[in-house]
Amino acid sequence: MAGNEDQAKISRKIEENLEYLKERLQLGESNFDVILKEITIGGKKAALLFLDGFTNSQISSFILRAVLNVKREEITPAPLEKLLRQIIPFVEVTPINDLEEAIREALAGPMILFLDGERQALVIDTREYPVRSPEEPDIEKVTRGSRDGFVETLVYNIALIRRRIRDPQLRVEAIKAGQRSVTDVAILYLNDVARPEIVDQVRKRIKSINIDALPMAEKSVEEFIAGSYWNPFPEVRYTERPDVAAAHLVEGHVVIIVDTSPSVMIAPVTFFHHLQHAEEFRHSAIIGTYIRWVRMLGFLLSFLLIPVWILLAEEPRYLPEFLSFIGPKEQAAIPLYLQFIIAHFGLDLVRMASIHTPSPFATALGLVGALLIGQIAVEVGFFVPEVLLYTGLVALGIFATPSWELSMANRVVLLLLILSTGIFGLPGLLGGLAVLVLRIGTTRSFGFPYLWPLIPFNAKALLSIVVRRPIPVSRIRPSFLKVKDVDRMQNKP
Repeated sequence: MAGNEDQAKISRKIEENLEYLKERLQLGESNFDVILKEITIGGKKAALLFLDGFTNSQISSFILRAVLNVKREEITPAPLEKLLRQIIPFVEVTPINDLEEAIREALAGPMILFLDGERQALVIDTREYPVRSPEEPDIEKVTRGSRDGFVETLVYNIALIRRRIRDPQLRVEAIKAGQRSVTDVAILYLNDVARPEIVDQVRKRIKSINIDALPMAEKSVEEFIAGSYWNPFPEVRYTERPDVAAAHLVEGHVVIIVDTSPSVMIAPVTFFHHLQHAEEFRHSAIIGTYIRWVRMLGFLLSFLLIPVWILLAEEPRYLPEFLSFIGPKEQAAIPLYLQFIIAHFGLDLVRMASIHTPSPFATALGLVGALLIGQIAVEVGFFVPEVLLYTGLVALGIFATPSWELSMANRVVLLLLILSTGIFGLPGLLGGLAVLVLRIGTTRSFGFPYLWPLIPFNAKALLSIVVRRPIPVSRIRPSFLKVKDVDRMQNKP
């Protein structure tokens, strides 16, 4: 090919194109799954470039039969144009004129058709990714409700949302990120609802990702676009449920889907978004409110119960008369706060071991860790019995927290509060809580206040967080998003 600037352009001579592809992709040497098949279409040389394993064999065979049976007079003049508009019986066919773009497209799954004498090639999207069925997510199960969940294929996940929002205002923008992985990222939003500044900010941050690959998919993308690397509290909300993603789209949020991941990101969010669960909206308002209160109680227990108990156990003067029974009835050789730290490390160790243990043995492993080891630790004097009791209650609170990311952040907060309370007593507990409030209060999700509606204060919105309001009276979208269409009940054209 002549000239460095034209080196990647498709040449009219198909031999030059094939030579470039063979050299660039090392065909037949290092990439046995990249197939370059030379064929003849209407007496003209042609070639197909595709990946073995990504191509739908039935559709590909149907297209091949159509083009191989073409006669010369049927495609002259303008053979590529006639193949595109008349001969190839398929919808998803687009022309390209760059060899590097053709390589990127082929490595993503579509089939590329080259024709001698043409400076363009055709991208025929016959890909079919390996995909599992949309099953209910393990973390976000509901008692009654839909059982479908996101999968690892981008287009399937978009279809699950499209099924729930059949609005022409739903926009799906595709962006590629990562020089080597060329990962597909999709931004979804309602054009007449979402604030344009939010969409522009999300789009700009994704386009500014500068790294060779994103093999960890959505988590890698989050670390680029969230803006805070060392904040334990999640600045986006993850969900594996299409109904949850659709509900947030209607409110005016932006949904970010990364190919190869069954979790999607919702932005911007507040701290209280992580305390809500789909189960609350699958029951009546009263039952949903009760469920929400129980979850909030579990959330508070997950990081407050043990530090407060340590303080009261070690400094009984803070106890009123009717609570004088609080405190260990026995003494152990290890300081009380270290007992809790050891117990929580042990609990996390059991949890990690159960993840890597074959399913038939996972239950037995949990029983061994929780009962056998814990009971022996009490009998030999390492722990007092109350340590196991309160560790178990905190574990329930952690697993009851709807957001897994928030529950893990609470785990870190809990350990820090145990240390500060055990070492410094009441000043340590109050100082730790002050640092916690300061950290959460200064966190912002894409520039929006993380503690809204507490900071800035909005009594009506705060009431809707404490009480699950019935859907017919929830006509106003969240004010912190500053959406274009505030009223959900007005008649739409």
